Amino acid sequence: MRVERGEIEGVLLFAPTPHRDQRGLFTRTFDAAVAAEAGLSPESFIQDSQSRSRRGTVRGLHGRGGLGEAKLVRCARGAIYDVLVDARPGSATFGRRMAVRLDDEAFVTLYVPPGLLHGFQALTEPADTCYRIDREHDPAEDLAVRYDDPDLKVAWPLPPTGISDRDLAAGSWADLLRRPNE
Repeated sequence: MRVERGEIEGVLLFAPTPHRDQRGLFTRTFDAAVAAEAGLSPESFIQDSQSRSRRGTVRGLHGRGGLGEAKLVRCARGAIYDVLVDARPGSATFGRRMAVRLDDEAFVTLYVPPGLLHGFQALTEPADTCYRIDREHDPAEDLAVRYDDPDLKVAWPLPPTGISDRDLAAGSWADLLRRPNE
């Protein structure tokens, strides 16, 4: 498994080598030793979740206040366009955006450090996204910025559809920046 650094400070991409033959394929999607060697504490990931999205659906941009939330994200079925925004004041990459395609061909897992906003768009019908999270979810710490925020200018590859009421009601990047540091 190869580990690459993302364009945002602290972001890692874990790229396995799928083994394909006449039966199909086999790949490792997580390796605690590789994660530890990359500086993560694999035992700290305590919750696994999965979402299924229809093509065009955008989920996010979401984050967590308080201590934040680290996550490992991969697409188990189909493909997604995954977007990160560095929302950590004082970070060398504060305000920077990056996007990566995650799919069921390359099986790349994206490590999202605490303090980043995360969102994605389903590129296929359907797309299953798996998350391994390091903290229990506390709705009181939820942060959200609209998927179409004019300051962030995320260029979603498809016309956005399937936006939840929560995401439609999300504040702006400017609103988030005005929040007191927690």
